[in-house]
Amino acid sequence: MFTIEHEFDATVVTLVDEGKAPLKEDVVINAFDDCVTVTQYDPRLDQDVQVTLSLAQLRDLEAALDLPEGIYQLRKD
Repeated sequence: MFTIEHEFDATVVTLVDEGKAPLKEDVVINAFDDCVTVTQYDPRLDQDVQVTLSLAQLRDLEAALDLPEGIYQLRKD
């Protein structure tokens, strides 16, 4: 399950784990004009952990999900 919210400066997507127990904490994705943040609560640390991706990194991740193992570099045509 997921939710989508449009806020003033970002689109926020929250992914909720619905699988079998043990379930993972929600993942919150904030899409800004210049970057995307991915945040998840870590119960071992008792704090949120956040990763920030540039738009280029996000583009590379999108491409990587459809490619076989290897080393790649995306180029603009």
